[in-house]
Amino acid sequence: MPLAVVPTPIGNLEDITLRALRYLREADLVACEDSRRTGRLLAHYEIKKTLVSYHEHNEERLAMDLAERAKTERVALVSDAGTPLVSDPGYRLVAACIEAGVKVEVLPGPSALVTALAVSGLPSDAFTFLGFLPRKGRERTEILSRIAGEESTFVVYESPHRIGKTLAELPPGARVAVCRELTKLHEEVYRGTAVEAAEHFEEGVKGEIVLVVRGGAANVAGSLEDAVGRAREYVAGGESPSRAAARAAREAGFKKGEVYDRVAKG
Repeated sequence: MPLAVVPTPIGNLEDITLRALRYLREADLVACEDSRRTGRLLAHYEIKKTLVSYHEHNEERLAMDLAERAKTERVALVSDAGTPLVSDPGYRLVAACIEAGVKVEVLPGPSALVTALAVSGLPSDAFTFLGFLPRKGRERTEILSRIAGEESTFVVYESPHRIGKTLAELPPGARVAVCRELTKLHEEVYRGTAVEAAEHFEEGVKGEIVLVVRGGAANVAGSLEDAVGRAREYVAGGESPSRAAARAAREAGFKKGEVYDRVAKG
């Protein structure tokens, strides 16, 4: 019997394939992160199955047992949302099945990573997926430095409580797409510079977030001196200092106050 890795919707319950539903109906047991969440999905499609809780805290202990069961039973692996193994449990089970000689079938399906990348409007021919950023420390600093310096598109998962902090630590002019609640009722995709996105979400945000960033110095539109010089040109052309500073700051990826203070001093 094969182990079936079955993607589930990342939000909209209609985003599940006919093949995925067939595998879930034919499974003898379903290994899932949260039985309540998976139970709601199965109930929606009138599927009744034995559920086995399989998550990051017990996957090392259960992987070999499930691999043995997969020799004689149809085992389906799902995550709470999207494709298993992508920042979700499953690697140890797949590895255990391969080691035990159990065939592994992976069904194509929903992925927040791919959905965000496609909708971002940023180059997608080559990209780096970083999962969830470390909350603090040297590793976080090194990753953010890499994003700032490497000409590539980066995709990260971020908490709504930390998205503001992360945006503020990116190069101000870096092009970003903040993808929130993908496929759900309140889906939002904000595209702009990091500093613009930080201002847009400064009052807080809710929901699941995928952040897509175009890294590299080429994406920083200019230095603060360039922005100030541009604002002074706009003032000379008849714009008010406040409006000129806001326009130049937006174009160069800085906060309005940083530019306005310099322009107002003359």
